[in-house]
Amino acid sequence: MLDAIARNLAASITWIQIREKDLSARVLFELVEAVRKLPNPHGAKILVNSRVDVALAAGADGVHLPSGSPPARVWRQPGFLIGVSCHSVDDVRSAERDGADYVVFGPVFAPLSKSTELEPTGLEGLARAAAAVSIPVLALGGVTRENTGACVSAGAGGVAGISLFQELLKSNS
Repeated sequence: MLDAIARNLAASITWIQIREKDLSARVLFELVEAVRKLPNPHGAKILVNSRVDVALAAGADGVHLPSGSPPARVWRQPGFLIGVSCHSVDDVRSAERDGADYVVFGPVFAPLSKSTELEPTGLEGLARAAAAVSIPVLALGGVTRENTGACVSAGAGGVAGISLFQELLKSNS
């Protein structure tokens, strides 16, 4: 995993989210510390999924909260990025109102790396979400190299994904 993260850091990815839900707090903390020690020539931000305690303790740049988490304002620290997963325009508005720095919105398309009961919103849903707030809305779910441009054209501030970046790494190695 550290090798994959190091390749992404070298490839000028903007943010890396460490999303290891099955690790204990200590092991996750050690992983985040190890990631922070990797060469980071482009200054990518290191975010931790869900675990604010680990993110703060390990000196990560921020945290990504699942939908239904306590509001971002509860965790606010100077310079600490807070993102929230959102699945509707109302979720996006609420996340902004609650102090999120960005949201990840989806699924835009049918996810490639996991199954979900959520219906894809399509580019139209993404466009409505992006137009509803002033914070960046990142597209998630079924995002590929081929549809990334369409997501940005619909108003996304960027894209997030697992399969997309694994695919890009394979094609660049």
